[in-house]
Amino acid sequence: MKKVLIITYYWPPAGGPGVQRWLKFVKYLRDFEIDPIVYIPENPDYPLQDESLLKEIPEDITILKQKIFEPYFLAKVFSKKQTSTISSGIISDEKEQTFLQKIMLYIRGNFFIPDARKFWVKPSVKYLSNYIQKNKISTIITTGPPHSVHLIGLKLKEDLGMNWIADFRDPWTQIGYHKKLRLTETSEAKHLKMEETVLKTASHILTTSFTTKADFEKITNKPITVITNGHDLRNEEEVALDNKFSISHIGSLLSARNPKNLWKVLRELVDENRSFANDFQLNLVGAISEKVLSSIKSSGLSDHLLVSGYVSHREAIQLQKSSQVLLLVEIDSKETRGIIPGKLFEYIAAKRPILAVGPENWDVARILQETGAGNHFTYHAKEDLKNRILAYYRLYQENSLKSESKQIDKYSRRNLTGKLASVINQE
Repeated sequence: MKKVLIITYYWPPAGGPGVQRWLKFVKYLRDFEIDPIVYIPENPDYPLQDESLLKEIPEDITILKQKIFEPYFLAKVFSKKQTSTISSGIISDEKEQTFLQKIMLYIRGNFFIPDARKFWVKPSVKYLSNYIQKNKISTIITTGPPHSVHLIGLKLKEDLGMNWIADFRDPWTQIGYHKKLRLTETSEAKHLKMEETVLKTASHILTTSFTTKADFEKITNKPITVITNGHDLRNEEEVALDNKFSISHIGSLLSARNPKNLWKVLRELVDENRSFANDFQLNLVGAISEKVLSSIKSSGLSDHLLVSGYVSHREAIQLQKSSQVLLLVEIDSKETRGIIPGKLFEYIAAKRPILAVGPENWDVARILQETGAGNHFTYHAKEDLKNRILAYYRLYQENSLKSESKQIDKYSRRNLTGKLASVINQE
């Protein structure tokens, strides 16, 4: 088998979508004659944890660990809550930031470039250089964010001349929260230079979206392959549908993921249709911004709102299958057109209709159209959005609301791992 070293910050018991991608790749790589060796921090500071994911790690996999210095531990002395939200990417708009938030963001953006995990780079390079040469490993893979992980790959590539695949689960300077980091011109220039160096030095680049690939192609001529996230729902268990007409969003809702027109439309349907008012329930599962909750409540939907905290991945899958309609929301900006949430593919596999609200020309719209799994609306949509929800509700009343998803297997984690294996074997 060909040995490949995978360098990642997120690994079980980390929770959230960031850990899923490479956990699943590692699970299936041996089916394609590739032996993954995983390198992770020994003492990470994960904002979310999901112990259930530990069961999915292959028992005989080689896992290497080295200690990491986490500045977030020090920041928690001043505000544990603010530190956790910032490290999770939940950043308020500038007008709503407290004085403490502004200071913490300024420090995070300008003193920790590209991010607060930068102190893991030097010790990792020293440790891995010896391991790589001793074990004759020819290919390494780095996955970010945190994008400081790519600096480990950059240095190893420069020192050892090996094949290096850089995987971008999210963009770097084009990610939505980048502009909120209160960067000086000098700091912004450093980010851009680092990004360019990584993109021009890596042997091959992976992205999770078509837009990110197009953006990177303006910077580098290195080969870029889109490998989206996916689903791993081979052994499906039957789950009873909600009795209520449930519209469920499962995952974080940041402050800017706030489709006010949707809340208004739902309020109008409640006011205009007594039957809808009796049946409707809005489920929000995960970390929800207070700003989003305030908008929903001010729209008069408090009586129809059910808010749950973070749940395990297994519970999230069950909730996806039991919901009548699945809601997917992204920030309305040019920078988020290339964000394809990992849960989209689990939504598709759950075979429930998807109501997606996000930016124009969103990559998600392309996948929904391809699979027939749901509909995409912009933040400005109203009548079309209202008509679609009403159409879903009428099908619910007839007990015939379902999704006609197709090409689901294309996005299975195993098939996507096969695509990854092809990239690895090219190098």
